[in-house]
Amino acid sequence: MSADVRELTFDVEGLDCADCAVKIEKAVRELPGAKEVSVAYGSGKLFVKLDAEAAPEAVAKVVEPLGYRVRPEGEPPGEAPWWRNPKVKMLGVSAGFIVLALLTQLIWPAAARWVWSAGALVSVAPLARKAWAVLRAGNGLDINALVSIAVVGAILIDAAPEALVVVFLFLIGEVLEGHAAARARGTLRELAKLAPTKARRLEADGSVREVPVELLAVGERVQVPAGERIPADAVVEEGTGAVDESMLTGESAPVPKQAGDPIYAGTVLLEGQLVARVTAPAEDSALAQIQKLVERADAMKSPTTRVIDRFARYYTPLVVVAAALAATVPPLLFAQPWEVWIYRGLALLLIGCPCALVLSAPAAVTSALARSGRMGVLVKGGDVLETAGRLASLAFDKTGTLTEGRPRLVRVWGADEREILPLVAALERSSAHPIAEAVLARAEELELEVPEAEDLDALPGAWVKGRVGDREVWVGSPAAAGGLPEGTRENGETASVVKLDGRTVAVLFFEDAPRPEAAEALERVRALGIETVILSGDREPAVRRLAEQLGGVAYRAELRPEDKLRAIQELPHPVGMVGDGVNDAPTLAAADLGVAMGSGTQVALEAAGVALVEPNLTRLAHFLQLARAALGNIYANVAVALGLKAVFLVTTLLGYTGLWLAVMADTGATLLVTANALRLLAWRPRGSMG
Repeated sequence: MSADVRELTFDVEGLDCADCAVKIEKAVRELPGAKEVSVAYGSGKLFVKLDAEAAPEAVAKVVEPLGYRVRPEGEPPGEAPWWRNPKVKMLGVSAGFIVLALLTQLIWPAAARWVWSAGALVSVAPLARKAWAVLRAGNGLDINALVSIAVVGAILIDAAPEALVVVFLFLIGEVLEGHAAARARGTLRELAKLAPTKARRLEADGSVREVPVELLAVGERVQVPAGERIPADAVVEEGTGAVDESMLTGESAPVPKQAGDPIYAGTVLLEGQLVARVTAPAEDSALAQIQKLVERADAMKSPTTRVIDRFARYYTPLVVVAAALAATVPPLLFAQPWEVWIYRGLALLLIGCPCALVLSAPAAVTSALARSGRMGVLVKGGDVLETAGRLASLAFDKTGTLTEGRPRLVRVWGADEREILPLVAALERSSAHPIAEAVLARAEELELEVPEAEDLDALPGAWVKGRVGDREVWVGSPAAAGGLPEGTRENGETASVVKLDGRTVAVLFFEDAPRPEAAEALERVRALGIETVILSGDREPAVRRLAEQLGGVAYRAELRPEDKLRAIQELPHPVGMVGDGVNDAPTLAAADLGVAMGSGTQVALEAAGVALVEPNLTRLAHFLQLARAALGNIYANVAVALGLKAVFLVTTLLGYTGLWLAVMADTGATLLVTANALRLLAWRPRGSMG
């Protein structure tokens, strides 16, 4: 972003429907100097890029006349009890007028009509003001306009009691809608509450000092006692313990931690005591990334949301035209009673309100994004979620994705393991090569004593040699050794030949083992009807062996980067690619859905649309199930919204339903859609408690 463009974030109060978000976006886009405006209905955030000369205060000036209050992100909201909410107050006013009108009906029937009319006009006045502000801003007719027209029309045809009850029922729907939106945003507030505020920093002199987490720098050491939240993303240096990571991964079982293991900000150390070194500042922690991603993700509208938004722009004016025709054509052409058809036309206005339809996709997307964040899966936006829900094929990188990414010693040919390993480990002690680490790890596991090596020499990638005691030891690749001894062969493993005093005495075989959860995760993916394939640059025997271990997955081996890109294009679309987010960046970007394994940092998300906080493929399988559930939820919502309108359209034209039921149908559809979407917040993977 250039220095003369600022990206600002505002909290929007009163944003309780997806249609409201569209109005705000349109109004802010009209501001001189405003760029890339987006409103996240789910999180109640307004994101806008402004030129340097544009004043941030101008945003409030165009938004607040529409009936919403905006304040810079981080500025505390004005504390007010629920009954101070303007919609709740107007609901109370309309309820009071209904009671007063009913009493007047008993005491002075002749005056009751005026009380009903006055109550309807007073109650609808705030809606009419908002409708006029929206119309002046160039947003056309909205739900407030339709209700206002219907109420005034009802009063004019002497249906004042129905007019007041319509406003009352509409306000009930608005209050309940706002409550449902607040509940969806509660997930984000819960995430914010999980963020720790203090840390026990270890000073250079060994003392412990409590500091705000914002002051922690990468590389500093922190102490974490049992029962406290971990203050920052870090790596354990000392101690052991069990950590509750359910807020990031959804898993309820505590995760054991020891030296070398990663730990994450906001998770809770249940037992033990740890000393860890900070690996990321507070604003870049996995928890912070989840919160930012969920807040912003639903501002990136899904394809279905964009289609519905475009449809709604034309739908509402068409409803007004249809209502006008219903009110005038039968009386003019067929000599039908004017009052009857004007009444039915007004009812059509209320039935045609697009709230439930406009809300059907974003409500489901927001809930699904919030749930995926709680599962430890970061998603860039609603478009990514929908792509995941429609996925036809999924390709996996091999090393570090389907495998643990580090080889381990699996067998020794030609010599006793306990006799040969100390000699090999002596040479490998100073090397950082993965094979050397595997040798040293196995020696430590067997509790072998490793002697010192002298006269070390090496050709990187080929061999290393030296003297251990009175023996000359040489370790290298089969190619450097002139081939494998007769009677041995690589079964998809990596081999290292060991020579003592110039004579081959042993062969060590290493394997990059599959992740423990990989086979089950791939089975879950295939159960969704998604084709799976391994795309790897590794040798064919190694890839074939892994594919067999994972249940006979299709594979392509010895691929260069351009071969992987070609393979992605040949797979059924939409196609996904799972990799480490760095080495596989080209294929992640080329696929319809890129999934990055790792810590879920912003770097991984540059090339991928999805990142896993922890490199656990089960989370990916669960996310794909959730994406399918979200798509089903959207389709069900659209069917409910349009189905109810179609039923009441027919019954209204036939004279079976009137204004009261019309507004109840609209409010009921909105509440059903919202309630159905909120079910995704409690979604659970099939056959799992995660």
